[in-house]
Amino acid sequence: FNKFSKKQALKLLKEEAFKRKTISFYRYVIIDDPNKLRDELYADWIKLGVLGRIYLSHEGVNAQLSVPEHNWSAFKSSVQSKKYFLKIPFKIAIEDDGKSFFKLTIKVRKKIVADGLNMHEYDVTNVGKHLTAKEWNSAIENGAIVVDVRNHYESEIGRFQGAICPDVETFKEELPVIKEILKGKEKEKVLLYCTGGIRCEKTSAYLKHHGFEDVNKLHGGI
Repeated sequence: FNKFSKKQALKLLKEEAFKRKTISFYRYVIIDDPNKLRDELYADWIKLGVLGRIYLSHEGVNAQLSVPEHNWSAFKSSVQSKKYFLKIPFKIAIEDDGKSFFKLTIKVRKKIVADGLNMHEYDVTNVGKHLTAKEWNSAIENGAIVVDVRNHYESEIGRFQGAICPDVETFKEELPVIKEILKGKEKEKVLLYCTGGIRCEKTSAYLKHHGFEDVNKLHGGI
């Protein structure tokens, strides 16, 4: 699909006379035919000048994109026209020149986030509850267990006071560690937070599958 070299693609990007938006979105949803959807997205988005990196799998989508501002409305309509992406929320970068990507890459993978889990260890259709910032703060004040689902170097930069911060390098390592730390607390209220929300979503499904009854996530991440 991508026929230009990196040097050629960067030259074309530099010569653009319009601005771009850098956005991201994700959703855990059962996609029947990821390969067919990949081809459809290539066909739709190349016409709109979309650049970026998208991962598709049977369990959902994870996308980071750069969209020409003048095609923003058409792009949103294109996304919303797919049944899997209906009403999917966008995260839009601020203070960004939009030159985040130089080509469009859409890959089909086994997972949209590498987690090391078998499919029978979680159910992407059974995830925790999203909490607003106000609901989140109230839950903390009432003694809920808070878990940082980011890597240890991210939590060192800043974290919620009293949060459990697993000392791990990767998300794949983190899930069984969190389950072990929370062992015996299956009936207590658990709050999960991460950068954009995608890791919390998977973690919540994993914990619910393993008997945790009250699992919650900070909506949109931090």
